[in-house]
Amino acid sequence: MNGSITRFLGDTPLRVAVKLAIFSVIVGVVMSAVGWSPRTIYDGIIRFVQNLWDLGFDAIYSSLEYLLLGAAIVIPAFILIRLLSFRSPRG
Repeated sequence: MNGSITRFLGDTPLRVAVKLAIFSVIVGVVMSAVGWSPRTIYDGIIRFVQNLWDLGFDAIYSSLEYLLLGAAIVIPAFILIRLLSFRSPRG
């Protein structure tokens, strides 16, 4: 069992824990210097997802606007053409 854990972790559990603690302190110092916190990272991710969501729906709304604008011309023209072709005798 101990050999499989060591193989999974890549080293003994104690050495991995010490390495992770050292890297955590280094990353914590860098994040503190930059002004990041777990909360700001979380808020940034949420804001990013919301912006993507809004951008997607803005694209749909723009497409619907173009659809309605084009339909204002195409549908009456289609009806007019159909009415004119219905009245003309087919030979």
